[in-house]
Amino acid sequence: MGTYKKQFARTEIEEFEFSEGPLYDAVTKLRDNGFKIHTGSWLVEGNPLVLLFDISSVSYNLSKYKQELFGKSGIRLPDNDTESNDCVLFGFMVAQFIADFNHFANKEVEISPKIVCHFHEWLSGNGLIMIRLWNINVSTVFTTNANLLGRYLCAGSIDFYNSLDKFDIDAEAGKRQIYHRYCIERAATHQAHIFTTVPDITGIEAEHLLKRKPDIITPNGLNVKKFSALHEFQNLHAVNKEKIHDFVRGHFHGYHDFDLDRTLYFFIAGRYECSNKGADLFIEGLARLNHMIKESGSDKTVVAFLIFPTRTNSYNVESLRRQAIAKSLRDTVHVVQQDIGKRMYDACLSGKLPDSEELLSKDDLVKLKRCVFASHRSSLPPITTHNVVDDHADPVLYNLRRCQLFNNRSDRVKVIFHPEFLSSYQEI
Repeated sequence: MGTYKKQFARTEIEEFEFSEGPLYDAVTKLRDNGFKIHTGSWLVEGNPLVLLFDISSVSYNLSKYKQELFGKSGIRLPDNDTESNDCVLFGFMVAQFIADFNHFANKEVEISPKIVCHFHEWLSGNGLIMIRLWNINVSTVFTTNANLLGRYLCAGSIDFYNSLDKFDIDAEAGKRQIYHRYCIERAATHQAHIFTTVPDITGIEAEHLLKRKPDIITPNGLNVKKFSALHEFQNLHAVNKEKIHDFVRGHFHGYHDFDLDRTLYFFIAGRYECSNKGADLFIEGLARLNHMIKESGSDKTVVAFLIFPTRTNSYNVESLRRQAIAKSLRDTVHVVQQDIGKRMYDACLSGKLPDSEELLSKDDLVKLKRCVFASHRSSLPPITTHNVVDDHADPVLYNLRRCQLFNNRSDRVKVIFHPEFLSSYQEI
């Protein structure tokens, strides 16, 4: 279950109506009451069923919902916090759906079914709170990857882990104007039947900041079964690495004096919380690594990708131009290869071995020279693929400048800041 966002749903969701049963009945009842709900399946492995709630369809009830939340829990939300207001609308829609689903599910069987509702992060917390306040007979699980107040404290250059037991929690949340959000997260934590975190360090934070020790620590992990056959994994790795090679060839053309077979690719990605996600330390480490490789005289090169979504105006024109020139060279070489192959075939048919002058014509040389001369660049390869809004204040770009990572020819560590997440339907 989630909120409906048209721009994402049209590429990630296959919409269809549920077949008859408790799910269908609950959705139908809510639609009859004016709720807009989209149903279907998520286009990921396993194709799980999804319900997407259009919160705009109940926005006229916002004041009523907030009043009920305050009256029953004491949590008061300010009017100017759009994200918290959306959290309330979504929470009430989810809670009402679960109430109706529970009702219809119990009508179908003699023994009450065991229903477990899993809520993830504080934005879903209001749904869990209302389920418990309405005494709906379902089990609840609440999971957090990083508690809200902890994120704000870490971003404030505080000796966080050595001060966990010393914080005045209410005061700290109030100073950062997130007290109401903190209250939703803490209420959901304590109202849940089972509280889980990912990973152990978050559990320690939760024990001090949310005042509840997690019942279960859920480990991070990868779906290794997807690549159970070693050859399948190796083939996919080779295909994807070649795609990255092509991008790097274009991005660094004119300065491409390093061997891709002797190149390592590093990646860091996540929410744009430069300090919390360790991007500043990552860049500092790259600068030190750059110095060490140059001093050692190693022939290895490192290309580091930093992928953090932030506001941009457009693609970087220089980055696009470099990719276009590289593609033109690749296409020209492909045409020349075909011509050489035809000449080689004709020569062999006549019973003689072709020499190099016969294979590569003057026209071919002219075409190749044009592409080579066009690829000569006086400017350095860009460190970002997009034009970032307020780039002078951008934390990643600031740290790259501070550490003087500018993709100079002499640098053995090259950097590319890509300020948006990659999706399955995008080309790198």
